[in-house]
Amino acid sequence: MEHIEVRIEEQAQGERIDKVVTSYRPQWSRSQVQTWIKEGAITVDGKQIKTNYKVSAGEVVTIIVPDPVTLDVEPEEMNLEIVYEDGDVLVVNKPRGMVVHPAPGNYSGTLVNGLMAHCRDLSGINGVLRPGIVHRIDKDTTGLLMVAKNDMAHESLVNQLKAKTTTRKYKAIVHGNMPHDRGTIDAPIGRDKSDRQRMTVTDENSRDAITHFRVLERFPDFTFVECQLETGRTHQIRVHLKYIGFPLAGDPKYGPKKTLDINGQALHAGVLGFDHPRTGEYMEFEVPLPSDMETLLEQLRNK
Repeated sequence: MEHIEVRIEEQAQGERIDKVVTSYRPQWSRSQVQTWIKEGAITVDGKQIKTNYKVSAGEVVTIIVPDPVTLDVEPEEMNLEIVYEDGDVLVVNKPRGMVVHPAPGNYSGTLVNGLMAHCRDLSGINGVLRPGIVHRIDKDTTGLLMVAKNDMAHESLVNQLKAKTTTRKYKAIVHGNMPHDRGTIDAPIGRDKSDRQRMTVTDENSRDAITHFRVLERFPDFTFVECQLETGRTHQIRVHLKYIGFPLAGDPKYGPKKTLDINGQALHAGVLGFDHPRTGEYMEFEVPLPSDMETLLEQLRNK
């Protein structure tokens, strides 16, 4: 059980307690923090508070992080595409349809199961369900993920994400013909009140979200774009592109039902860059589009 104390600084004055705590440890979700508050595991100046409590400068927030629940997440031999690996980090190219980490009702066939078979020493890093996982991409998104192989690497990579110093570029096919060659979407993202499985642009219980985009190729009814993440919110690119009126092709959650023939959203995490946790050297990796997205582009070009 981890015991953490954080003194609130001036710039956090008036912020909600759950937002402050998740900014300290980005790998914690808002809902997870709110549960800990309700259970009394998070206090302010020794007193229990509500989930909507707003902090004041100088207050001391105490967080008692529960030990992770022990679950039977078994290593599974998989044919993972390892792009890079050393003693500290691993970069993997995730295929479409693969879930990154286990969840209730889905404890097998995930990337974590495959990583546990590939690296036998991941189990103690970042909890039982997410060993080594620093960030994630959605089940039906393809592309690059960085994985930490020890606590030092995990802390470094998480801090780089928090400091917005990593490079994460995605390629996407979207509905509609984008009129602008490039732009920035700066719109906060939070849970959709009408559907807890969806995210939406909202000012309520939201977190800052920034996506930069540029057009790579235009077609009559679709556009091929590159998006670069400045922040990494759940479903960020999918939500932001829908917000500006150009939803992803093949995205049943945020896009139209009538779309291109692809099994999942046409979104690929093609470029990933970060400073190596041990050497400090900047490293950048790139993988080509998956064959199904290449096929879609050829079909659009030949129409």
